[in-house]
Amino acid sequence: MNNRIEARSIAGAATVLWAADRQKAKTESKATGALANYLPPGRFCVVREGQGIVFSKLPGHRVEVPWYGHRRNGPAERNRARCPPLCGMAVVRSFVGVCIMKLLRDRCWRGRWNANPSLVVFLRKESAAWPANRLRAVLLLAVLFASGGAAVRAQNASPPAGSPLMRQFHQALSLAEHGDRQEAMNLVLHLLEQRPDFEPAIKLKGMLLEEAGRTSEAAAAYEEALKLAPNDAELLLKTGVYKLTAGQREEAIKLLQHCIRILPGDGDAQYYLAQAYHLNGQDDLALRAIRLSLKAEPDNVSVWQKYGELLCGTGDCEAGLRWLLKAQRSDATLLRIDYDIAATDYKLMDLAGAAQYAARAVESQPNDVTALQLLAIADVKLAKWQEARNAFERILAFKTDDVGSLLGLGQCELELKNYPAAVDKLQSVLRLDPTRLLAHFYLSRAFAGMGRTADAQHEAALHQLMMEQITFVRSIESDERESSIKAQAHQLLAEHREEDVLRLYREHFKGTAATPADAYVFVGKLYLFMGDTEDGLRNLHHALEIQPTVRGAHTYEGILALKLGDLSGAENEFKAELANDPNYQMAIAEMGEVRYRQGLWSDAAEQLAKSRTITPELLYMLCDSYFHMGRVSDADLTAETMAAYARNKPEVMKELIELLLRNGQTELAQRLSANLAP
Repeated sequence: MNNRIEARSIAGAATVLWAADRQKAKTESKATGALANYLPPGRFCVVREGQGIVFSKLPGHRVEVPWYGHRRNGPAERNRARCPPLCGMAVVRSFVGVCIMKLLRDRCWRGRWNANPSLVVFLRKESAAWPANRLRAVLLLAVLFASGGAAVRAQNASPPAGSPLMRQFHQALSLAEHGDRQEAMNLVLHLLEQRPDFEPAIKLKGMLLEEAGRTSEAAAAYEEALKLAPNDAELLLKTGVYKLTAGQREEAIKLLQHCIRILPGDGDAQYYLAQAYHLNGQDDLALRAIRLSLKAEPDNVSVWQKYGELLCGTGDCEAGLRWLLKAQRSDATLLRIDYDIAATDYKLMDLAGAAQYAARAVESQPNDVTALQLLAIADVKLAKWQEARNAFERILAFKTDDVGSLLGLGQCELELKNYPAAVDKLQSVLRLDPTRLLAHFYLSRAFAGMGRTADAQHEAALHQLMMEQITFVRSIESDERESSIKAQAHQLLAEHREEDVLRLYREHFKGTAATPADAYVFVGKLYLFMGDTEDGLRNLHHALEIQPTVRGAHTYEGILALKLGDLSGAENEFKAELANDPNYQMAIAEMGEVRYRQGLWSDAAEQLAKSRTITPELLYMLCDSYFHMGRVSDADLTAETMAAYARNKPEVMKELIELLLRNGQTELAQRLSANLAP
């Protein structure tokens, strides 16, 4: 299907059809969907199919505007009589604006971050190389306004049409459309030296920079132009998309919302706004925006595809799959459509369907690593070990140190009974990431398959120990959630804005089980970490006053006491914490540190092991306690576990190596030293 709505160009001696009313134009023009339904009666003409669209404000006065669109079968709803019936220039502007909007839909770029099929990501549709007539279409609006369009938008005074400045601008445009972009850029820069606020030249500069792949400079040019024309819908859209690409979601949302206020029915702006909302965690607004984009362009397969992705991303995978399949049936060449269907099938646990469409995605894009990852995962779930192995090997050809793919390849070698190859891959995994628990489990099976019983038992014990420690990781989930606001909170406290930090915490944890006292604990511990003992204790005491059972207040006071060498005071605080919550693992671990400093090795080992801590410093104490008790095997296992979590802490690792050497564990010390991060 042709993806352009076309009419004959001026050069092709178009037949002009004056529309006395819309119905007559619809019956007489093949471009009905593009023009006739939206032109004011008796004011503008439409023409038959060809290379461009011809408008005529008066007999003998015609303007050519080529129409380019990624979207199929119909224009955006924004074209519907947005212009006053007597304002010819406004109509031309409206349609040229559409042309500019359409440039964003020529090509797609999509980024994904891991092997798990995450369906909804930012989709950017970038401009392809511009033919000469397309460049003229994009800049026609600028030319029109520069030569007398102030009635439509009088934001900046423009030079007269016949002025030297305008002649130079037309020359730059002509150079650009004939492929001499460097000379065009030179002339544009010369123009801007004479007239720095000449908006059409700034737009052309941005387009030339973008065409040259200098996207950051192009974005800056568009922003500069937007300052001169803050209500230019095309610049709002373009700048909004650039902001979205750069991860500046809030700014992107503001710009796209502004664009929509100017053009309420704009399908493109709604399309990108939907993505911005989704990436900002506002899924209800994302669905609303993509539905408005769909309403504006109900026959647009790109919107069908994005709607399906968003539906699946918000949990309605069955409905999402229907839209994705509808888009695929209408246009099987849509970029990444097979991957999107595969990812949706995977979420719906249709593993065979996921593997089928992932294979199709790989066939059409052999270098698509994310599609290969999804194919490999689906094949593993289907126990198709040879096929999965092939997929993992192809991934590793592109990403030689991809830990997930090395682990998957090691599992495939294990299931195919290639035990030495499995051991080689799995040990590579642990060298790159010692915390990969499954690598220890698969290694134990591979060693068992090779008859290396002692090694198999050792890896199994490591796997079990590290699995038990996962419970500690889960217990600090709230601390991890706090991490996203810590930097901002630190800055606010440094500016003596304590109330703002409390407000930030309450807003961040709104709708959770967090209590008002938790906010004061958060502020108190931040003060302590910043070295402000007085304000830290003040907030912790206040937290205990309003909620005596609040979690963490006693613990952080105990940690401060430990730092000051007050073991008795620390012990009392930890005991008070554990009286409120006997399973609070941080308090259990810190009590273990008290016992370690007291030289009570058995009690220290009991508390530290019970805490399931993964803190390297506490694991060091546990390892040393085991050595003091003569439990060398447990000490060795703890040392290996500690090394996994302290790999990027060279000073801590140095102390561990020295501890092992003091206790005669030379071989283990050498092995752990060899695995240190470079």
